[in-house]
Amino acid sequence: MRPSTEAQKSFVQTPLKGRNILLSPYLNKGSAFTKREREELDLDGLLPPTVLTLEEQVQRAYQQFKNASNDLQKNNLLNDLHNRNMVLFYRLLKDHLSEMLPIIYTPTVGESIQEYSHQYHRPDGLYLSIDEADKIDKAIENVEVSSEDVDLIVVTDSESILGIGDWGVGGINIAVGKLAVYTAAAGIDPSRVLPVVLDVGTNNKELLKDPLYLGNRHERVKGEAYNQFIDQFINKIRNKFPKALLHWEDLGNRNARRIIEEYGNHLLTFNDDIQGTGVITLGAILTALKITKTSLKDHRIVIFGPGSAGIGNADRIHSAMVLEGLSKEEAYDRFWAYDYRGLLTEELNDLASFQQPYARKVEEIESWEKDKENKVPLLEVIKQVKPTILIGTSGVTGAFKEEIIKEMARHVERPVIMPLSNPTKLAEAIPKDIINWTNGKALIATGSPFDPVEYRGKTYDIGQANNAFVFPGLGLGAIAVEAEKFTETMFAEAANAVAHMADTQTRGDTLLPHIKDLQEVSKTVAIAVAKAATKDGVSKVQEQDVEKLIDKAMWKPEYKTIRPMSKVGVN
Repeated sequence: MRPSTEAQKSFVQTPLKGRNILLSPYLNKGSAFTKREREELDLDGLLPPTVLTLEEQVQRAYQQFKNASNDLQKNNLLNDLHNRNMVLFYRLLKDHLSEMLPIIYTPTVGESIQEYSHQYHRPDGLYLSIDEADKIDKAIENVEVSSEDVDLIVVTDSESILGIGDWGVGGINIAVGKLAVYTAAAGIDPSRVLPVVLDVGTNNKELLKDPLYLGNRHERVKGEAYNQFIDQFINKIRNKFPKALLHWEDLGNRNARRIIEEYGNHLLTFNDDIQGTGVITLGAILTALKITKTSLKDHRIVIFGPGSAGIGNADRIHSAMVLEGLSKEEAYDRFWAYDYRGLLTEELNDLASFQQPYARKVEEIESWEKDKENKVPLLEVIKQVKPTILIGTSGVTGAFKEEIIKEMARHVERPVIMPLSNPTKLAEAIPKDIINWTNGKALIATGSPFDPVEYRGKTYDIGQANNAFVFPGLGLGAIAVEAEKFTETMFAEAANAVAHMADTQTRGDTLLPHIKDLQEVSKTVAIAVAKAATKDGVSKVQEQDVEKLIDKAMWKPEYKTIRPMSKVGVN
């Protein structure tokens, strides 16, 4: 990110005084304001007399967190703290990251989105309505930040939130949660980010009939009108913040693809559901390659659920195969994609453009067993293909049944099985069953967190393919070197960095790092991404010591001395 001279100082100067300082989450220290600060900033009488340290405040805030009766209340408590005292919030999060990440991010953020209109506290971010598209310029100006003051924007239209679907204006919370992870994991300055929700309506009938729903009360706008609104938003936001990274989150499959395909080569933008998911999945597979001592190009991969995330995974693995030396056609030939229509083949007339490269020739399956609907069952695909890697992004609970897993293990010594659908209730299989069905041979990564599995005296740590291992470092690395766009090499190096951080020497051949190491992983990813951007010639900042550059760019949750404008420079 672009650290200013002011950011490097040990003090902050402000024209604000009294209650106005207490209302600023970036300046407010609460009970940690010193006696001198209280006198100079007109805070005498506005705070209890005892001065606490940041560490003491963290201790109290953690007690409050533990006393909350459920996860949604914990999420609300943390959001309120975030809106009141930014430094305290991130210091608390840093000290208890493993425990609190599932509260501010998946899965609890899904519940907060569903309850958004009923649990509404205060607005946070930028709300842009398709019904008032002519006011986008004014709305952006109302944020009251200059063109140089925003490094990162997370934007959603809320059509496909996590595993819960269309939640309209409540999707602002996925943008807020994502940005919190950026800061907690990679030190993105929280004063230089902007969450955005694009309210184009909702097809969620439950919301449309809810009298308290805060979003537009009409069905989701589609087609050319939607495309024009997105293009208008991108042009306006890029004119205002030309250097900011634009991160897309939880859009529907077709819209997500169109936007990345249209803009990905022209500006610094990526879609976490497509590219971020692909990077973390590739990272887990690269770890499996180290364990099995095999080459990626020699693997056969079944994608169960070839939607945005599923094909995002396939695209990332495909690109890595090409970098390994295969032609594009040879790499596509290593994939079989399967969904509710059965195996994707070329004669299907409703394939999305992004699915078409993975469709098989119908001649290949003429002799394969079919069901009553003339579809090839998944079990038959496993029998015929003998895949080495099985990836689930379908949201079909329990789809990887015992006979399917056992059939796969019959042909592969160490099958890589990845039920990535989340939340937990949507997983295609649970790790305990997979380990039992394969006699402990399977290499597993999941989309949701699972407890370690004990099997025949051995403990298997289950790696979670959590995008939080990827997107914070991707963002930090790109921002630090002022990358003009993301390249295939940047994504590949991010995956390699994740695989490098996975500890395969401990328990159960885990394929991914532990969440407790998230900050170290994010820094490692950022360094790899920054170096790749420089190598590919897309970085504006040329820095030999990339590690030092990344260190300098990382914001830390520490209180600085606050001085009024007139007192700066006075001892």
